[in-house]
Amino acid sequence: MFGIDSQELLVIAVVALVVIGPKDLPRVMRAIGNFVGRARGMARHFRSGVDNMIRESELADMEKKWSADNDRIMREHPLLPTPPAPEGKPAPGTKEAWPAKEDWFATGGTPMGEPWPEPKDLPPPPKPAPRAAPPIPKGAPAAPAGDDSA
Repeated sequence: MFGIDSQELLVIAVVALVVIGPKDLPRVMRAIGNFVGRARGMARHFRSGVDNMIRESELADMEKKWSADNDRIMREHPLLPTPPAPEGKPAPGTKEAWPAKEDWFATGGTPMGEPWPEPKDLPPPPKPAPRAAPPIPKGAPAAPAGDDSA
């Protein structure tokens, strides 16, 4: 801990027992324990504050880097302007290009006015396989031969 060997710690304990006395030793040890606990708490609080400052500094550096990268990318690859809309029609990709839901059925039933696809002639679904007879539990009487009532 502080470079104190176990023999040295034993000598310190014996001297404390002789100097302080067995009556007051528990009270003194409790006070020392409280002091050590408070010192550890303050050190932990200080360390977490320093860690938070470092983390915030790193985040600020990363935000500057990301902003610079974003600016560089936007300069290299500018946004393309939206092409002009044909006469009498809204520009593609805009909200006005889609008809209102109430107009879907008036335009043929789909959002863009295309007719619904015609259903194809499908074969009937296959018939289910016949169910097997349930297993006979052990110890149950066997059915008599020739009895096909099941």
